[in-house]
Amino acid sequence: MPYISHIIKDELSQPLRLDRYLSETLKLLSRSQIKVRNLNAKVNGKEVKISRLVKSQDHLEISWDNPSPVDLVPQDIPLEILWEDEKCIVVNKQQGMVVHPGAGNHQGTLANALCYNRLQKGSAFPSSQRPGIVHRLDKDTSGLIICAWDEESHRMLSEQFKNRKVKKYYLAIVCGMPNEIKGCIETFIARDVKDRKKFTVSSKGKYAISFYKVLKQWQSHSLILLRPKTGRTHQLRVHMRHIGCPILGDSIYGNKDSLFPNVTLMLHSKRLVITLPQETEQRVFTSIMPQRFFAIMEKLNKIEGKHE
Repeated sequence: MPYISHIIKDELSQPLRLDRYLSETLKLLSRSQIKVRNLNAKVNGKEVKISRLVKSQDHLEISWDNPSPVDLVPQDIPLEILWEDEKCIVVNKQQGMVVHPGAGNHQGTLANALCYNRLQKGSAFPSSQRPGIVHRLDKDTSGLIICAWDEESHRMLSEQFKNRKVKKYYLAIVCGMPNEIKGCIETFIARDVKDRKKFTVSSKGKYAISFYKVLKQWQSHSLILLRPKTGRTHQLRVHMRHIGCPILGDSIYGNKDSLFPNVTLMLHSKRLVITLPQETEQRVFTSIMPQRFFAIMEKLNKIEGKHE
């Protein structure tokens, strides 16, 4: 995700909308690009909308998503498709699949599979377009993800995420037990200054809020339903670690688990509530609990049985 830090000099004779300043003065992105690239902005340390008026001496911090590479290679990778029309697609992503090509992952991604999907239907992307990844799931997080087929749909869906109108629910098996059966985790999250690949709770970060509810408890682990209200990178993983219950199998934010030393991340996007392009009412998409969850729960139940 590109990032710039910039202080406005004396080139503004009067306040100007932030999006116009970025496009017309800095020539950073066009206004149409700003709308579809999930741009995040801070002015003088405070998160703002792109319609905010800025003036000389304001300190800007801007980050945005880069588009997918134009030469994305279509690949015949099986997808579990829950919904598809001419505007968007909802997929139940398998654990281990990278969503978007990046360093070391140019093929085998969800974006590669989506390109192939469009080719098979006679709807290849023009050279200026690509699958619109509206939100992200980590490689080892499975479950529901929605992608747009065109920039207008991408903008419409992205705005719902940005304005917190989308409801997302996740299942997680965590180490330990929260102090309360249900609750709210409210912090600020920032990139870890010691490790740029990690994020951490910090007073200088972006506001983040997650709700949780314990569905089942064992002596050593818990099954939890999570609902992030904000969408910060690694938010659920950071928040569960923050309350002392890291997600089982989390190689970045967790600890080695003696009962399950070889398990990968036990996090699954179970439910997505969102309004689709050209519709006015929200739709609800659900994904069943993956088999890897049942395997862990079965082992925990057997262990508990031995202690009864």
